[in-house]
Amino acid sequence: DTPRTPNMGPTIASATLQIAANPLRRAAAQAGAWLQLHAAGDAAALQGQQVRLVLDLETPLRPQDQWRVAGQSLPRVDIPAKVLGEAAFVHDVRLAGMLHGRVVRPPYAGADHGEFIGRTLRAVDETSIAHLPGIVALVREGDFVGIVAEREEQAEAAMRALRLDWGDWPVQPPLDDLAAALSAHPATPRVVAEHGDAAAANAAAPVRLQRRYVWPYQMHASIGPSCAVAHWQDGALQVWSGTQTPHVLRADLALLTGLPDTAVDVVRLEAAGCYGRNGADDVTADAAMLSRAVGQPVRVQLTREQEHQWEPKGAAQLMDVDGSVGADGRLQGWDFSTCYPSNAAPTLALLLTGRVAATAQAYAMGDRTSVPPYRVPNLKVTVNDMPPILRASWLRGVSALPNSFAHESFVDELAHAQGEDPLAFRLKHLDDVRAAELLRETAERAGWQAHVGPRQLSDDGVTLKGQGLAYARYIHSKFPGFGAAWSAWVADVEVNRITGEVHVSRVVVGHDAGAMVNPAGVQHQVHGNVVQTTSRALKERVAVEPEGGTVASREWGSYPLLSFREVPVIEVMMMPRPGEPMLGAGESSSVPGTAAIANAIFDATGVRFREPPFTPEVVRAALNPLTGRRCLQLARANWCLADRTARTAPQLAQPLTAARQGRAPAPRAARHAAPNRRPGWRSWCQPPRSRHRLAPPAPSPPGPARWPWSLAASPRWRAWRAWSFRARRWHPSRA
Repeated sequence: DTPRTPNMGPTIASATLQIAANPLRRAAAQAGAWLQLHAAGDAAALQGQQVRLVLDLETPLRPQDQWRVAGQSLPRVDIPAKVLGEAAFVHDVRLAGMLHGRVVRPPYAGADHGEFIGRTLRAVDETSIAHLPGIVALVREGDFVGIVAEREEQAEAAMRALRLDWGDWPVQPPLDDLAAALSAHPATPRVVAEHGDAAAANAAAPVRLQRRYVWPYQMHASIGPSCAVAHWQDGALQVWSGTQTPHVLRADLALLTGLPDTAVDVVRLEAAGCYGRNGADDVTADAAMLSRAVGQPVRVQLTREQEHQWEPKGAAQLMDVDGSVGADGRLQGWDFSTCYPSNAAPTLALLLTGRVAATAQAYAMGDRTSVPPYRVPNLKVTVNDMPPILRASWLRGVSALPNSFAHESFVDELAHAQGEDPLAFRLKHLDDVRAAELLRETAERAGWQAHVGPRQLSDDGVTLKGQGLAYARYIHSKFPGFGAAWSAWVADVEVNRITGEVHVSRVVVGHDAGAMVNPAGVQHQVHGNVVQTTSRALKERVAVEPEGGTVASREWGSYPLLSFREVPVIEVMMMPRPGEPMLGAGESSSVPGTAAIANAIFDATGVRFREPPFTPEVVRAALNPLTGRRCLQLARANWCLADRTARTAPQLAQPLTAARQGRAPAPRAARHAAPNRRPGWRSWCQPPRSRHRLAPPAPSPPGPARWPWSLAASPRWRAWRAWSFRARRWHPSRA
């Protein structure tokens, strides 16, 4: 509630504890000491008095070994209301006399800069909704269009029936090749770190690699569309919002409505989770516009299509790394360049109404964790600040996650090029004692297996298994910023070499957040980071219309998320740090995640992927660069081996094994050794969504005429188990 709370800035990186915990603790300790001195614990003696104390930051605090509540894992108190459907979210706010609103967005979805913004709407056909019941008001200003109705379904129907005449707008640049689009985009280079001569060191090094990494546009993808309630009354505005920046939003609403800041009250309530800037601020401004027009409280909720298309995206990034290892086996040079296109996404109603100019200016947020954490004698880090291409703002990990993806993938590539174990190579260059300790402990907990090259382990020739690690500390805020928690990942993956499907089976996360007020809360944060980061690494990428450049991802079918059955087993190892300062834990454990998964895929397949998401189509194309007919032949060779094949001589099965591994085609005799093989082999080649519905093949009945294989040893059973990751995740034996 902004009138009653100080402006402590936005909620980012869980920096609230890191920044505010110390002064709040000292204020409480100072107040307690004053009460003991002046009231001797008798609160009645202070009745009617108002006392103000100047905060003394030297007030002694209670030692951590004397904490009674802080430091204990406490259960969440918000779950019962959410489970029982009680009022818990901003979506649940109901006021007396409340009306319902809907907005109609312009057709240039995803654009927020250019002279056409706010000037494209030519006409509104009010007669197109005149026959609909319950319509209270139609509001238009610039390109902002909203409808207020008595009931929600009436506003929804009017939104879909309203006919608008939109003018032309410039075609946005194509984004089918992100690397090319970002390379061609105007930029302002900013060197944020430099010592030595990276270019000369790399040129003279015996081992030198030059790599490019590309990060896609991604969504916050809140499960619930953004919602807000506004009440304009007596020249004042009160809003209920899920914003993460209440005081910034208050300033925006004051600018939008012409009110002074003090006349705007922002009540922050819980909303659909986003960890960044989704549509919460935009829909609050929409509600304010509509409530001002009718003078009554108005509730506005976006549609799924509007949330997907118009929420500020997590920015795409292009990262180039030129690095080397000297003759002594140590890092010699590191030249890193990253591109970050964003203007922090001004509130949409301000743009559509023309309150603020839709200029293409750059917002300098691409420098998060841009400096590699390893000791390098010759270093140069350049951040290319860019105006937006698509509407973009901060998303969990901001630029630190893409930057660390590049850093941790590249250091892994250098380790393999040098012929060293990735863990040992990292530890050799880490001067941060806490980071090195965290990395060692995490690797030990995960059962790290040292290796100097991709192992491509497989039990059946179809499912490849790998292990990868990565480390990062989230450095955020204005450069050089400050560090939140340390985090390290070890990820175990399984890759189906036929379909390209990647399953992250297990993630071990080491986390060092200093002293913890509620360790259970930190663990919950880590779990959420792992789930979201795994989804972003394997599935998430914003699709853009090839003609026009507007956002094409409008619903979950075009923007899939990780499903519950695909969630890996998550193990969290929290480092005990009594007496250390509290550190932010909201984003840190997401930062090394994608690199750990990519490194694990390399260990499993021997193929390096430098552009997420690692979808089955991308992985399959890299592992099987064959014609469709040859892929079909390999699929038949792999999946037509029924249990009946066990009756044939072992030497007939050996060529089939070789064929599965891609070494040689199976001879005709082997391919047709089972004339009575079960039909329906094509069902094994269907997309993953249909495979999990298949029942496992029945075991062969025992008998002297059959090869005495058990069910577990049956090649068809093993193949089914390898293909159906969902069955493996939810098998009764693991319950």
